[in-house]
Amino acid sequence: MRLRVEKVNKSKRKREIKEIYMTSFSKEDRMPFSLMLLMSYLWNTEFLAFYDDILCGLVYMATIGKQSFIMFIAVKDHLHSQGYGSHMLEMVQSLYPSNKIIVSIEPCEDRVEDYVQRVKRKDFYLKNGYFEAGYFIKLGGKKQEILIRNGMFNKLHFLLFFMFYSGFTVIPQIWKKDNDMIQ
Repeated sequence: MRLRVEKVNKSKRKREIKEIYMTSFSKEDRMPFSLMLLMSYLWNTEFLAFYDDILCGLVYMATIGKQSFIMFIAVKDHLHSQGYGSHMLEMVQSLYPSNKIIVSIEPCEDRVEDYVQRVKRKDFYLKNGYFEAGYFIKLGGKKQEILIRNGMFNKLHFLLFFMFYSGFTVIPQIWKKDNDMIQ
């Protein structure tokens, strides 16, 4: 498998990319697609489409200094479990070989309806070299677990990353897993 990457804001297939995005994330978890396109013109934001002859997926991420945060990653539904997501993560790491790559996922709590899907998602990241950072973050009103690849997690650095990236409009709650807050 040899993936090709293209910036979404330069793609002629925005409609198809948007369809992958819209079907991969619930309405409450998405940000407006038009805003993502606009933000992708900023120096610290990338919105990437991945191709293997056909469009197979997307990554939306921000990078500041030696930290990169993948906000959205999605593979076309009928291509799941064929290695595309793993290759996309590998390509992201190759774009920023010395960066810590951070993702946040819904925690695997057994009392949730989509527990099996959450465990599968976490296993996917762990299989691809990510580790539990030992922290949670509250994003969009939801508690999420932080996973990291290529280094140790630093709460202060990640908090500053968010504040800087958002123009100091977002100051997320970040807490240690051991001190789990009731949310």
